[in-house]
Amino acid sequence: MRLKIIQAGEPVLRAAARQLTREEIKGDEIQRLIRDMQETMRDAPGVGLAAPQVGVSLQLAVIEDRDELLSSLPAEELAEKERKAVPFHVIINPEITLLGDDRADFYEGCLSLSGFSAVVPRARRVHVAFLDEHGEPQSVEASGW
Repeated sequence: MRLKIIQAGEPVLRAAARQLTREEIKGDEIQRLIRDMQETMRDAPGVGLAAPQVGVSLQLAVIEDRDELLSSLPAEELAEKERKAVPFHVIINPEITLLGDDRADFYEGCLSLSGFSAVVPRARRVHVAFLDEHGEPQSVEASGW
């Protein structure tokens, strides 16, 4: 089911989202939310969507940068924006650690700021520890986001 994406100004976007327990993650309600968020993100289209963006104050996000979206962009633009395909991920209760001081400016938009995009400074390398959609601990080092 496609969910309504909340726009800037809604209090849920500024509130501290709560963590999920492993039991909650495995439950039907959260599994349905994950599926609905994936459908909503793809329909938007977007490359990431957090639960607060659909009005749910939980530490849960879905991420995916599909080949279909990238194939319509010129190679120069992909290189300039350092974009590459990213498989579907569910990230729950993330703990993000910056790796080094290297920063870069990336052009990006936000589904909760419809019609607006800007250059945003981002760390070049991060380490993310999180729970996946099965409640299992995961850890990944990512660069270029």
